[in-house]
Amino acid sequence: MDIWSNLAIGFGEVLTLSTLGYCLAGVTVGMLIGVLPGIGAMAAISMLMPLTFYLEPGQALIMLAGIYYGAQYGNSITSILLNVPGTPSSAVTALDGYPLCKQGKAGPAIFITTAASFFGSCFAILCLAFFSPIIAEFALNFGSVEYFSLMVFGLITASVVAPGSQLKGIAMVIVGLVLGLVGTDITTATFRFTFGFIELTDGITLVAVAMGVFGATEVITNLSRPKNERGTAQNLRIRELLPSWPDMRQAVKPMMRGAPIGTFLGVLPGAGATISAFVAYGVENRVAKDRSRFGKGAIEGIAAPESANNAAAQGSFIPTLSLGIPGDAVMALMLGALLIHGVQPGPQLISENPEIFWGLLASFWIGNLMLLVMNIPMIGVWVRILSIPYRILYPCILMLVCVGVYSVNNSAFDLMLVFVFTLVGFAMSLARLSPAPMLLGIVLGVMMEDNLKRAMLLSRGDPMIFLDRPISALLLGLSAAVLVLPVLLSLWRGAKRRGG
Repeated sequence: MDIWSNLAIGFGEVLTLSTLGYCLAGVTVGMLIGVLPGIGAMAAISMLMPLTFYLEPGQALIMLAGIYYGAQYGNSITSILLNVPGTPSSAVTALDGYPLCKQGKAGPAIFITTAASFFGSCFAILCLAFFSPIIAEFALNFGSVEYFSLMVFGLITASVVAPGSQLKGIAMVIVGLVLGLVGTDITTATFRFTFGFIELTDGITLVAVAMGVFGATEVITNLSRPKNERGTAQNLRIRELLPSWPDMRQAVKPMMRGAPIGTFLGVLPGAGATISAFVAYGVENRVAKDRSRFGKGAIEGIAAPESANNAAAQGSFIPTLSLGIPGDAVMALMLGALLIHGVQPGPQLISENPEIFWGLLASFWIGNLMLLVMNIPMIGVWVRILSIPYRILYPCILMLVCVGVYSVNNSAFDLMLVFVFTLVGFAMSLARLSPAPMLLGIVLGVMMEDNLKRAMLLSRGDPMIFLDRPISALLLGLSAAVLVLPVLLSLWRGAKRRGG
């Protein structure tokens, strides 16, 4: 059966009134949940999953998937408007999105992120439709050795995200890795660096760190400035909500580069939207003619990560459905929903239940189109948040931060962590250190340790296994190039200036 016949089956499943209704409900809830910092798709899917037990398996998966990728759209809105990212991947968008907002370009920034999200999703869907079996087979070549090398590459790339010196970026990555060690040792089950706090046995809550070093820190930083230097919301003039033609032209190539990065990394279990966003941002930082614009409101800095993380959101369904391997907690919930409905994920899913697989794929197109249609008219609504006086906006931001963080674990201890990391974030802003690489270090720290231990067990302690495996050697080679090439280029330019 060819690809067009399969897509016909998929659209036949989706284009019914009830299924379209569930798809619309899923993407709407996902978008609204994404706007609320800290709540996230994970909490929404967990709460709404019982409602899907009475639906057909395909309808249940379509609704839950809509929540997931709908939240990817919503996550960028508060990152741009308030510098309050709800997820690590949206923290990358905040690096240039919030400076654009302070320049009075909130509307164009939201429009470009929406367009980039739609483009990245469509690219990933096309790749999934035409190359699903090949992609799934390639993903099987990734073991613990390759995953460790991939995460090293992701962290090295994250070091270039930091404004200014790359050494500062590497330092923040190391700080993140150290913070990632807090919790319970994977192999020995002993507590590490918990200092007697039972709440730290599961590690430092990532949302608390993100909210502290981004959202609450921004409030404190603004309050510490004189009133005439705060750039208050009332002074922002947004002449038009749509971006100019030069802005759109500047965003096209980053979108096109971010989409394949997100699709490829999204297929790999454990990689996902976070690494995709950081890698896409790092690539744009490297290929840009003027790197000094990044972190100050570069259009490429929002277009590429948003294209990548939405492509990764679609791509992450491949290992879950075709291999039965969930890449993260959200995909584990999707896997659980299928099993509850009596559907066994794995290589036979496409042949035995084509209506579920191809119906889900068709729903991605329709759901993303729904999100595009909903988001663009609402840009004006989101931008009106900036008209709220700061004496009202500040307490609202802090309330959102506290509610979002508390809702993750229902723990007052997490609110204390927000306070601590707000102070840390304020100190980092004074020292001109970027928190984004630190955030990725925390995310990947535990997974890197787990894969490193597995790789060492496989090789009986021989580290050469990382160079013996071709994919791993390639990734480590790329990591070395990212580190060394800027230094060599800098030395060459210095020698050229002295010689000239």
